[in-house]
Amino acid sequence: MPRRPNLLFVDRPHHSFLTGAQKLGFSITEAYQQPLESLMPELAQAFGIIMRSRFNVSQPFLSHCPQLRFIARMGIGLEHIDLNAAAEAGVRILNSPEGSRDTVAEQVIGMILGLLNHIGKADREIRNGIWDRKRNLGYELRHRTVGIIGFGNIGTAVAARLSSFGCRVLAYDKYKKGFGGRLAAEVSLEQLQEEADVVTLHIPYDASNHYFAGEAFFQGFQKPFFLINAARGLVLDTAALADAMKAGQVMGAGLDVLEYEEQAFNELDLNALPEPFQYLRQSPFVLMTPHTGGHSHEVMEAHAQVLLRKIAAAFPL
Repeated sequence: MPRRPNLLFVDRPHHSFLTGAQKLGFSITEAYQQPLESLMPELAQAFGIIMRSRFNVSQPFLSHCPQLRFIARMGIGLEHIDLNAAAEAGVRILNSPEGSRDTVAEQVIGMILGLLNHIGKADREIRNGIWDRKRNLGYELRHRTVGIIGFGNIGTAVAARLSSFGCRVLAYDKYKKGFGGRLAAEVSLEQLQEEADVVTLHIPYDASNHYFAGEAFFQGFQKPFFLINAARGLVLDTAALADAMKAGQVMGAGLDVLEYEEQAFNELDLNALPEPFQYLRQSPFVLMTPHTGGHSHEVMEAHAQVLLRKIAAAFPL
């Protein structure tokens, strides 16, 4: 009987991924704690690697994987994977943005509503003995124009949820055209900057998007607005955001990601971060969460099911 191709799991998946992979005909190896240097025998035998963000995948990494056909990334971002090196090695890269689009979209809606209604600010004040209704008057979302930058899986899911609020939705995407329709009007970045009251970022991180939202970005807006970033930390220049808030260009911000995060997103010494972050941290007009937008109780099962379907389609046994 021929040996079954082996899948090497280096980050812990939902249990359904393991059983599903076996049903597809693969053998599995689990290596959730071992450092990279101790995994050389497993890498040499791997037909596929299942991971989140524990290792950087570069040409030296791939050189230890002579049988490797694919890497399945449980999640969205691919910034820790050298896509050119993978293509040269004949290794296919699969990811699962469909798995976390709903949980990210829900968190974005929560942040928009929280900012428009001063929920974080009012909560802090009440806990400190302040009852101030006048300065916590909210803005109704149905009277606002929301601009979505990046209209892929998550941007589309945000637009779908916004449709129930009756607000106007604009979308800009530098990677594609002709996507406008019932959920959002397709516009240029300049039109979005002119008309949006709320802006939410949903673009991937790569070198071309480094500090996409920087000083020039903020100066391009024609009126004060609220900003949400649930994409990647490095698409937003934290110092530029702090300056824009001080200047009144940005009325409030919801940040699920920070440019200072380490690769696996699990540890961050907040007190050691620079002054622009400390300004945002103490501002009552900023909501922050620790990169939990795409991390719900249900999301790992969703990533598993998405990737099992993609693996079965690409590598039938």
